[in-house]
Amino acid sequence: MKAELVAFGELEIEGKRYHRDVVIEGGEIRKRDKGPSKALKGRARHTPLSAAEQIPWGGKRLIIGTGARGQLPIAREIGEEAERRGIAIEAMPTLEACRQLADLDPADVYAILHVTC
Repeated sequence: MKAELVAFGELEIEGKRYHRDVVIEGGEIRKRDKGPSKALKGRARHTPLSAAEQIPWGGKRLIIGTGARGQLPIAREIGEEAERRGIAIEAMPTLEACRQLADLDPADVYAILHVTC
């Protein structure tokens, strides 16, 4: 799957531009709904990724792009839930996460990509 962090706050995936965080589930792309995690924002400068969101648990691994500078906080329960499900979490800055996606068939992509911080 071709994905690129083209600028701070902007992704290009399969030729389409996105100006928000995205969730990719089996190749299907949707906007990340941060709403369920907003209550945890007080603990960090940014709205963390938490298990309260609709996490794409369908694959054997979940790639998390943690932003341009790698600052997206990930709540501990994400790791706990992934372990319970037998899913590997690969968290890295979004630029690197996009490179990871390049070698994958879109149907095999389960990812959350943060576009800022």
